[in-house]
Amino acid sequence: MKKYLLLFIIAVFAMSCSKKVEVKGKVTGGSPLERIEFIEASGVATLPLTNIGVNNDGSFSGSFEAPKNGMYVISYGGKQNLVYLKGGQTLNISGNSMTFPNEYVITGDAKKNNDFFLATQKYLTNYAQTVNMRELMTKDEKTFVQGMEKVQKDVEKNIEENVKKFSPDNEVVKWKKNDIASTILSVMSQYEMMKGQMSGNPSFKTSKVFTDFENKLQENKDEMVKENPAYRSYILSKMSPDFQKYAEGKSKGKTDVTTSELFTQYLKDNKKDLSQTTKDYLLAFVMAQSDIHPGMDAKVSDKIKKIIDEDIKDATIKSDLEKIQIAVNGIKIGEAAPDASLIKQDGKAYKLSENKGKPYMLFFYASWNPYISEASVPVLKEVANFYKSKMNFVFVNVDDTKEQFIKTSNSLLKGIQATNVYGEGGLSSDIAKKYGVYGFKLPCFVIIDKDGKIASRSFVNLGEPELVTILDKLTGLSAPKVNPNAQLQPQAGLQMDPSMQQAPPPAAANPQPAQTK
Repeated sequence: MKKYLLLFIIAVFAMSCSKKVEVKGKVTGGSPLERIEFIEASGVATLPLTNIGVNNDGSFSGSFEAPKNGMYVISYGGKQNLVYLKGGQTLNISGNSMTFPNEYVITGDAKKNNDFFLATQKYLTNYAQTVNMRELMTKDEKTFVQGMEKVQKDVEKNIEENVKKFSPDNEVVKWKKNDIASTILSVMSQYEMMKGQMSGNPSFKTSKVFTDFENKLQENKDEMVKENPAYRSYILSKMSPDFQKYAEGKSKGKTDVTTSELFTQYLKDNKKDLSQTTKDYLLAFVMAQSDIHPGMDAKVSDKIKKIIDEDIKDATIKSDLEKIQIAVNGIKIGEAAPDASLIKQDGKAYKLSENKGKPYMLFFYASWNPYISEASVPVLKEVANFYKSKMNFVFVNVDDTKEQFIKTSNSLLKGIQATNVYGEGGLSSDIAKKYGVYGFKLPCFVIIDKDGKIASRSFVNLGEPELVTILDKLTGLSAPKVNPNAQLQPQAGLQMDPSMQQAPPPAAANPQPAQTK
């Protein structure tokens, strides 16, 4: 009996420690080409943790490792919403394609927390209609603060009512209260900025009543900065005027300074009182928005890496920033191209190192890429035909199953001279992770030289002049000019780039007219 009890205790402990979240459900009335993604809402990377396919009947299932208990963005059909998830849970979620995930129904062990969250969100939507915020912003500080205190009191009263009704976990209740505090702080920051401008006094400061309420709302600063991007935006907005002056002075006469460098030094010189946790999150926020972008200069990349290595102390944030860099631009040029587990149509293993001695192009794709057959494949066929005498082509499929890989490669890429291989697990495969391949980056092209080293950043458009120049240089051929706007679908994908999803950093005045050359 003791043995069985011990086994039961071990099993319960293992489930409580697990970070894996099982996802299943059904979206009615939608397209089987749509995908469902989950992104950690509080994270720095804002990269999809999973990309789940939808079957013909609208059903779906999958799993992913949740970095921590908290809020996650669920994305489907260009729409997004939040869900609260805990490691070890099974999320049963369903809805109609017209409104999902803006509206959803959750059953199972994730139900009570998300029912609580949805109820509080519904109250906020209705409550916002009753508050004349525009009028409140015109009042004197005392009246304004009283109005914001009433907002906090009313919303937290509703939170407590919903706690009694749904019995959610303490974590989600705390998150909701911090979320409300962050929202109120953001409004207060706008009020302070407006009043400062109206006063015409460069040294304008708010009253003690105002600052006391601000401080009361952020008693758990480190907790809030970890969980709430809105709170990070609030802190940055408060810093913005001071940082702008600092940046103007430090960047005067310079053309190669980055916002990230300026902000790093600003934190060291002017914000010594901030915790290291806050510094790490704010610096990561600024880097992701200001300097990490497609096609960024190699010198900028080196500077960013130096800041990550030396000034970011949190290991998770370091890792997230490195993932963003690879997702946005690919593996650093000159590094050895990582090998990965791949299989051919006949089931035999394949290694990228088999191409050593000859340059080659990696082409990542999936059957569910919109417009791939119209926009990408025709250009790919021309490129492969032109360069095939001097280089190899490896087409890497990241569909959900090997069966789909065989079907897609036989129909979509028929007649193109290349090696067709499959990354088992699709976008969760070994090769997709190593090369930073996500749904928003498909299709994706990477060039490797004859020595097996990365020769290009990752591209989503075969018509880009930079890519053609690299191909010409490696092969000794000279390709005819291609219209760089020929591929429309990949350009749409770039609009979803994670580096574009961060909140704006504090303005840097004129410090970065050039993003470092």
